[in-house]
Amino acid sequence: MTTAPGTAPAGQDTAAVKVWICPDEAMAPPLADTLALHWLDRDEWAAAERLRFERGRRQYRLAHVLVRRALSLETGIAEAELAIARSALGRPCLPRPPGAPARETEHLDFNLSHTEGIIALAVTRHGRVGIDVERPSRIAGSDPDVVGTVFADEERQGLRALGEGRLRERAATRLWTLKEAYVKARGTGIGLPFDSFAFTLDDAGRVAGFRPPEDDVAARWRFLGFDAGPDAMAAVAVAGDGRDERTVLVHHGFPWRKGPGQRLWFD
Repeated sequence: MTTAPGTAPAGQDTAAVKVWICPDEAMAPPLADTLALHWLDRDEWAAAERLRFERGRRQYRLAHVLVRRALSLETGIAEAELAIARSALGRPCLPRPPGAPARETEHLDFNLSHTEGIIALAVTRHGRVGIDVERPSRIAGSDPDVVGTVFADEERQGLRALGEGRLRERAATRLWTLKEAYVKARGTGIGLPFDSFAFTLDDAGRVAGFRPPEDDVAARWRFLGFDAGPDAMAAVAVAGDGRDERTVLVHHGFPWRKGPGQRLWFD
């Protein structure tokens, strides 16, 4: 096993979740392609090449370079040596490589999201994590009939009460990202209907209540919605492991090295 440069011991920061918000322009495409050539495995390259447009292929390569760099900083395992696998439902995971100390990947979970021009990654040792990033303008421009199917009755009522305009657009995007983050943390793929659970937001857009689906309990979950840029909103969902740490450490840009981030608190 090779130790990556710039790596600090795992667990040095006690934040429950570490997040990286990385715009596509954070790295020049030739550099991203060079790192991808050295770091990504055959399956990742094949997945990128299946995308129709070069813009999407470039974002995919940058996103997975981001994943490998962040996980390398967290575990001390060199980027190219990380053996990223997928569950039966397609959720990425990080099995412990042969001969590696258990502490390096023990209980490590991560999740990736992207939208137009921006990538979001969440990493935790405190349970299962999901993240989603979206642009309000995309939600506003979506088919109303399609958007309506992802919200539960009480969520639709709350959105209607806001009327038309920016406030409703942001609330709808907040709910959308929270629901996506929760489903991704559950790891159920598309098998969990989005209208089977619901969030309630307060006047500031924070999570004031969560009604889980019938097979889950609200008490084990923590949620956070936050702005991820001038026209981007993100949400994190984590199933707690019983520890009391309630913060999220948000980093902006590509993680060339460990450094301070913006510390936020779960709702």
